[in-house]
Amino acid sequence: MKSAVKLDLESVIDSRRVSRFQIVIMALCALVAMMDGFDTQSIAFVAPEIVTAWRIAPSTFGPVFGSGLLGGLIGAILFGGAGDRFGRKPTLLLAVLLFSIGSLITPFAASIPSLIAVRFITGLGLGGALPSFISLTSEYAPKRARSTLVGLMFCGFPLGAVIGGFASAKLIPSFGWASVFVAGGTLPMLVMPFFMAFVPESVRFLGLKRDHAAISNVLRRMDCAGVWNGEFPKPAHQTRAPIASLFKEGRAVGTVLLWITLFLSLLMTYFLVNWIPVVARQSGLGIESAVRAVSMLNLGAFAGCMVLGWLADRFGTARVIGCAFTLGAVAIGLIGHAGGVLVLLYTSTFVAGFLSIGAQMCTVALCANFYDTFLRATGLGWSMGISRIGAIAGPVLGGMLLGAGVAPPTLFIVAGVISLGAAITVFMIGHYVLRARASLADLPSKGISNDELHRPVGY
Repeated sequence: MKSAVKLDLESVIDSRRVSRFQIVIMALCALVAMMDGFDTQSIAFVAPEIVTAWRIAPSTFGPVFGSGLLGGLIGAILFGGAGDRFGRKPTLLLAVLLFSIGSLITPFAASIPSLIAVRFITGLGLGGALPSFISLTSEYAPKRARSTLVGLMFCGFPLGAVIGGFASAKLIPSFGWASVFVAGGTLPMLVMPFFMAFVPESVRFLGLKRDHAAISNVLRRMDCAGVWNGEFPKPAHQTRAPIASLFKEGRAVGTVLLWITLFLSLLMTYFLVNWIPVVARQSGLGIESAVRAVSMLNLGAFAGCMVLGWLADRFGTARVIGCAFTLGAVAIGLIGHAGGVLVLLYTSTFVAGFLSIGAQMCTVALCANFYDTFLRATGLGWSMGISRIGAIAGPVLGGMLLGAGVAPPTLFIVAGVISLGAAITVFMIGHYVLRARASLADLPSKGISNDELHRPVGY
């Protein structure tokens, strides 16, 4: 006989096993993340070929890298706010459509200024998609496994870059650099109908909108319609300026430290992704070897995200991620000493990706836990936006250093120092935020309410 006990909406999701329907939602979000990763890094895969074909200096490509990332910064902030206002699903679909169109028109660019323009448009969609697919996954995941599931979903981003790298290594010699963008724009168009058909709006977002019929339909697809008590979550303390809420109710320290960490880690990531192929070509390696070096970096990030996330659950988030950033700095420094030795280049890029970029991805996954549902897409959007400032600075910094005649070993030592900076801020998060969160664990015994206990003062 079924239990007559009814649960509130949050408890329905948090207390039950993850259903097949939820897995499908997260898998499709991971597929979008893969396409985002492919298109975000596609410009790095083809940059050496465009530099050769157009007979331009490698350092002049810095603004091209930066324009796409600037678009990503603006897109993340705009689409993040729109996701909290209009819903995760429609804003995600619009973002995917935008970066798909941007990718398809990229081959028509015939100069650096036109390439800068189309990469900016593509970047708007690429950055705009991130807050929505992270929020969707987070809000269909039970709290006990949210960080793990978001991390697994976000592994689609470097996996897409890995697949894109190996595919580009085959496409470019056979069909030219334009074929990479045709593939990157066509695949999202093919996936969008499946996403529209099988992925509903976030059930937690629907709870804030008090849409009883839509929630009942989603819970029925999750095989738990009879468990919900029909009550909606209590209205959150929203303000007319959502950005101000990121710094209220104990969020300020965590928000600032998250922004600094993501800024530094994305600066390091895009520094490596965009300049490893160029430096590899200057060392005498072919285009396939140069692209595969970036693929090894992303393959390491994919593995690192899963392993570091598992270790963080057992040995402490700040301790594991901070140590990974620290050790990753050593591996990054070794990249500059690889020269034309493929084994050393592939090994050092894989380890650097596993440690430093894997740590960066774990930080992104944890960011989803930091904000309430009413603020999650905005919080993620601003975090991704701030991180994109670092992503813009990374390629530009690399171009400036190359233009100044800095040797590859010094170039990658600089990137290693940036990884150390990210380690410091993560350790600060552990000291100033996680310790405060741990102290709240004892509050229920002191009469503190459940709502107050879960107020996001840290993670």
